[in-house]
Amino acid sequence: MSKYYDLGDRTLWNPSNGASRLFMSQVTTHQAEVGLPSGIGPMEADECQIDPVAFAAFVDALLAWYSETRHAVTETISEGFVATVLALAEIANIEVSWQGAKRAESLYLKTASDLHAKEWTGALEQKSRELVRHMAP
Repeated sequence: MSKYYDLGDRTLWNPSNGASRLFMSQVTTHQAEVGLPSGIGPMEADECQIDPVAFAAFVDALLAWYSETRHAVTETISEGFVATVLALAEIANIEVSWQGAKRAESLYLKTASDLHAKEWTGALEQKSRELVRHMAP
C-alpha cells in the first residue's frame, strides 16, 4: 500500500504508508510552528490534493522559519522535513525563494559567536535535490 500526493491529476509523490504517516505528522507540527496551512489536503482513500498557491506560501514561510531557527535540536529535527517539502515543491515546479534564507545565513555567520556555525543553505539545497530522485514518481 502507498499514498498519493497529487496536484490536480498529476501525482507528485507516491510514498509508502509509513513514510506518508511520518510526513503528515510533520506537516501538522510545522503548520503550527509556521502559522500557515500547508496546502496539503487531507488523506482520503489514499490520496490527497495539494493546493499549489497555499503550498507555495507554506514552503516560503517554512524556509524563512527554518532559516531563523538557531536551536541545534530544532534544526536537526526539522531538517529532513524541510528538505522533503523543498523536494516536493521542486517536483511540483513551484519556485522557492532562497534569498531570505541566504541573507539570514550570511548575517548569522557574520555575527555568530558559535565557532561551529556553518553554511547550511547549500547543504539543504543539495539534500532536497537528492530527495527528488527518490520521490519523483
